[in-house]
Amino acid sequence: MFGLFKKKPKEKQAPKLLDLNSNPINEGDVVTSLRYDLGDCKVVLEELVFFYESIETGERVSYVRMVDAITENQKVILKKD
Repeated sequence: MFGLFKKKPKEKQAPKLLDLNSNPINEGDVVTSLRYDLGDCKVVLEELVFFYESIETGERVSYVRMVDAITENQKVILKKD
C-alpha cells in the first residue's frame, strides 16, 4: 500500500555465543576448549564469524564446530580473570 510499510533490510550481525555454563562469550575473551585439544583459546571475530584461536599452537576452529548438540551452547568454558 503506497510503500508505507516496507520492511527495512536487516544488518547482518555476529551470532550470540554462550559457553557450557550459559555465560556470554565476546570477541577477545579467553576460553578453555573442550574439543580438538586446543587448550586455552582467544575468541577472534572475522567478517561476522567467530573463531577459537589456540594460544599454544595458533590453530583456528570455527564456532560452528564447537556447538554442543544437547544445549546448543559452545563446548568451551569462559575463563574468569
